[in-house]
Amino acid sequence: MSEHPKNKPSTLSLKPRKSEQTKSSKPAGAGQSVKSGARAHQKTRLATEALRAQKPTPAAIKPERAASQSRSGSGSARSRSDSGLERQTKTAPTPQPRIDHQQRFKFFASCPRGLEQALAKELTDIGLEAVQSAQAGCKFQGSWSDVWRANLYSRLATRILVQIAHANIRGEDDLRALALQTPWEQWLGAEKTLRVDTSAIRSPMKSLQYCNLLVKDSICDRLRDKEGARPSIDTVRPDVRVHSFLAADSATLYLDTSGESLFKRGWRFDKAQAPIRENLAAGLLALSGWQPNEPLLDPFCGSATILIEAAWQALNIPPGINRPFAFERLRAHEPQAWQTMRQDATEAILSKLPAPISGCDVSPQAIEAARANMKRAGLNDDAIDLKVANACEISAPEPRGMIITNPPYGERLELDPELMLQWAAQLKQQFTNWNVNVISADLSLPSAMHLKPKRKVPLFNGALDCRLFMFEIVQSQYNPKKSSF
Repeated sequence: MSEHPKNKPSTLSLKPRKSEQTKSSKPAGAGQSVKSGARAHQKTRLATEALRAQKPTPAAIKPERAASQSRSGSGSARSRSDSGLERQTKTAPTPQPRIDHQQRFKFFASCPRGLEQALAKELTDIGLEAVQSAQAGCKFQGSWSDVWRANLYSRLATRILVQIAHANIRGEDDLRALALQTPWEQWLGAEKTLRVDTSAIRSPMKSLQYCNLLVKDSICDRLRDKEGARPSIDTVRPDVRVHSFLAADSATLYLDTSGESLFKRGWRFDKAQAPIRENLAAGLLALSGWQPNEPLLDPFCGSATILIEAAWQALNIPPGINRPFAFERLRAHEPQAWQTMRQDATEAILSKLPAPISGCDVSPQAIEAARANMKRAGLNDDAIDLKVANACEISAPEPRGMIITNPPYGERLELDPELMLQWAAQLKQQFTNWNVNVISADLSLPSAMHLKPKRKVPLFNGALDCRLFMFEIVQSQYNPKKSSF
């Protein structure tokens, strides 16, 4: 890491945002831009959407797939719902509904447990209103365009759900009545595929599976009554996904506006050992307090998830810029307004990192995977300084900076005590005035490193109960001749 050139510009292979005064000329020192990454993806998407718009609506609806008795929304609560007699032909196209942009909606943004407060700050910074942290997510309110904004810009959220209906219920009959009364035809019809998922906390319902099928059948029954045909069920890649949430005395029906989980940015195909998801990596950056003008190092970088997330944040690349969303498949979608928002976000992307970002790993295969991920993320080869190196042997690339890392662990999720002790000794000798942030499922990490954390933040990496340990390497806090405080 000591060879990292301090004044070497780290660039993204995207054009910088142009101001009104400089639209006709290149900024001084800017290199030739290669059309890749976000802007190339934008052009491809626009062409694809134009072709889709030319396709005629099919005259007949495909029969519903065979029911599978699962909680994920396939199957039927009544045998008559699966009868072929109910699958009728659409005789006329349904007028496309429009959303009242003055209407206020209630939303829920889910996130990994432990990131609720960080997500609340992020959503507020994005410009969303009435943000409140909740269990495993945040509530907020806004217009329909805020759906686009949250999906496009949130680095920490997993899904953005919009509340469609809510009521107090006592049993299954009340749940069915709520689903039947909801105007689903505004959002989907028989031309779309559907999936329903149900979750509950302290619900008195005897069978969540039956409740799930009840909601699904009620949606289909309403659409059949209104339009003469039912949507097909697709539990793998549905056009529309409905979430029903049951509490002790109430039910809430949500539309999933995200589709694939938001942590799927579209660039991470290559993974190393013990990877973390992209939104958790962004959460580590947020919790640590890292700022884009601060040097960043990951000495156990693996496939560089943390480093690429940091580079995208520093270059102002929206995390959802290169991916599709479920709201684009809803009937009420407004493609032109959405594309305007995406284009504005693309034009705001920067071209240079304000501070160096670097990483290393002892595995050549991990560094190879990291470089492949960088390329798919639209980053130039020199945007992140990557090298094969031992974390216990490297020196600080800058006098001050921050380390954020997810160190390797064994089959039982235990760290190598000897490795951690050697790394801690190297930190004390070479990384004075650096802040060190380590996420681990091994709660004995501070003891293994003989370092006292200034803070511990509970987090979940999937189902793993973890901690983010924060250390401050200050010369006056330890005796260099000793291996512990």
